[in-house]
Amino acid sequence: MGLCFSSWGSRVADIQRKMDVGEGALGLIFLAIPCGLGLSLVIAGWLTNRLGSQRLLSIACLGYALMLPMLGLAPNIALLVLALFIFGFVGNLGNIAVNTRAVSVERMFGQTIMSSFHGIWSLAGLVGANVGSLMIKFHVDPLYHFLFVAGAGVLLWATNASSTLPPEAPVSGKQPIFVKPDKSLLGLGVIAFCCMISEGTMYDWSTVYFAKTIQSAPEQVALGFSAFTVATTTGRFTGDWLSRRIGIMGILSLSGIITASGLLLSAIFPTVMMGIIGFFLVGLGVSAVVPLLYSEAGRSKTMSPSMAIAAVSSIGFPGFLLGPRLSVLSPMHLAFGFPSG
Repeated sequence: MGLCFSSWGSRVADIQRKMDVGEGALGLIFLAIPCGLGLSLVIAGWLTNRLGSQRLLSIACLGYALMLPMLGLAPNIALLVLALFIFGFVGNLGNIAVNTRAVSVERMFGQTIMSSFHGIWSLAGLVGANVGSLMIKFHVDPLYHFLFVAGAGVLLWATNASSTLPPEAPVSGKQPIFVKPDKSLLGLGVIAFCCMISEGTMYDWSTVYFAKTIQSAPEQVALGFSAFTVATTTGRFTGDWLSRRIGIMGILSLSGIITASGLLLSAIFPTVMMGIIGFFLVGLGVSAVVPLLYSEAGRSKTMSPSMAIAAVSSIGFPGFLLGPRLSVLSPMHLAFGFPSG
């Protein structure tokens, strides 16, 4: 899943040129992914209970990989929006299902290891970003790039699906589609919302920022995204260890300071090197927040892990929706480095 998502992120600037749209129109096109994600959140927890997280995960992983080439194939804006909507929809179904599976594995270990699982996602994101840089360097069309990644994704699923925990039995009886989160889950969701504003901006605008504002060479436009994914990978693999030493509140405070510092640095000094350093700091800042929040939600005493994770995601996901949109609104142009006008 990380490989597919980062592959899309690394070619956003190419898709923008293909569609011949400006930043404002591109921001509206980007709405399709969080809209699809938002619709899936309404039913993700319910579907996980009905089908079982293992079955839903298989369906979502295959659908996610197979939708990626559609993003490169889309000949016009309308079909691109439709493809992005479905891409976001199936991607979040997989997100809820795989985090529900991860909670079950955590229980076997008896300690927090969720951040390391998210580190694997980020490691795949790093691979995808670097493959994207190579594809750009050799002028490979996004469609053929995405076909290659989709094939790799299907192969990874086929060779690993049978090695996960035995499928749990679907929940029998009538299940509500949505359950109102309690106070503790609401608090986790608000924190996730704040984190996802910055994270969503990085995913959607990093390559455009390097191409349009820094005006880097074509082979350098994915460097900021690569730096961000390197940092999130590093931070997530160390997040579980750090959480056992300074606690979740310590991580949240430190994360906020580091994230804000990275955004300011890259905006005030719009150069390739400062952009790389700034985006790296943002990646460190946001790296462990959402994984630890999901881990906490999976231990909810009031609802099933899938429903609790879906509830936290439902509150947090508008951050992905608002972050990229705010970055193209004046005076937020200045905060994210885009020239006014």
